[in-house]
Amino acid sequence: MIRLAEASDAERIGELWSEMVAYHAELDAQTFRPAERGAELYARGILDRLNDPQARVLVLEMDGEVAGFINGVVADITTEMFMPLRCGLLADIYLRAAYRRRGFGRQLVERLALWFRSQGVDHFEWHVSARNQAALAFWRSIGAETTMLRMRAAIREETV
Repeated sequence: MIRLAEASDAERIGELWSEMVAYHAELDAQTFRPAERGAELYARGILDRLNDPQARVLVLEMDGEVAGFINGVVADITTEMFMPLRCGLLADIYLRAAYRRRGFGRQLVERLALWFRSQGVDHFEWHVSARNQAALAFWRSIGAETTMLRMRAAIREETV
């Protein structure tokens, strides 16, 4: 069952966030390095989002346990030098492995998209690791398109 997150879910969502970061660290250890108290800080942030009218946190509850979550916010994603671009930002989505590839991720995204629409935005954006082939396939399957690429280059001594 997909439902709104509650304060009592925050700690569990923090734990799931830690699992998500560990998964991503296997793909890119340089980018995904959680702080010592990262899960606790994330859970605290979730508590703040629960009272924010511009934010929505949903959970997938299976057999009485939170097995996944999605976290989104409505924001202006441009700087003052550009015209405002109000859109939905999908901050995080994570499902425990046992619940992937069963339609639950799509349901979470659809529910968040409906909420975004109710807030007057016509699109949403997110970041996805270029190395996460399963996630890229998922996003493409729902009609997503690449709009920006984040790149990285090492600075070697002979370069400087």
